Amino acid sequence: MDAKLRLYTEFVLLFVLLPISLAFEYSSILKIGLVFLAGIYILIYLIKNKLIHLVKAKLDWKKNLKLIAPRFIVVAIFTSLYIYYFKRANFFEMPINNTVMWLLVLGVYSLFSVTFQEYIYRTFYFHRFEKMFKNKAYFIIINAVVFSLAHSFLKNWLILLFTFLGGVLFALTYFKTRSTLLVCIEHALYGFWLFTVGIGKELAFPES
Repeated sequence: MDAKLRLYTEFVLLFVLLPISLAFEYSSILKIGLVFLAGIYILIYLIKNKLIHLVKAKLDWKKNLKLIAPRFIVVAIFTSLYIYYFKRANFFEMPINNTVMWLLVLGVYSLFSVTFQEYIYRTFYFHRFEKMFKNKAYFIIINAVVFSLAHSFLKNWLILLFTFLGGVLFALTYFKTRSTLLVCIEHALYGFWLFTVGIGKELAFPES
């Protein structure tokens, strides 16, 4: 198979067809098997290309934290207002009424979910497919779209919207810094805040 065609085929299979298929009803064992095989393929690629690392030397932390902090503050303000005025019963409900579950969710989310997602949708995606796109803005938008598609199995339009917007921010951060650790930190910050402020239920996260 032609190298370019193989690259496009791989992109469609891993980032379009597989995630969309998970939204349909078929064998759970088959779903797990397909995800497992895709994960093994990506892991082998990351290891082979020496991409399994979080700390990047010479990263200007002060400069880059100034990049992500203002965006986070804006999102925190808007989500707080949304929950307070439209879902007031959920406003900081989880950390107040179920602190243990809240801490458990934050720990599992940051250590496993965020790290896996960023290695797949930023580290692997950028290293493997960036050469497919001459237009970098288009490349970043596509990244956000496929990141949103990865959550289509939850069948929730609010989740798709949040993950698309988050995907744009995370892709921009990775594009500018090439730091898996920094984008993991940013991703975790947003996840922590959504759990904490009370949007967890809307995003299909456990709340009790």
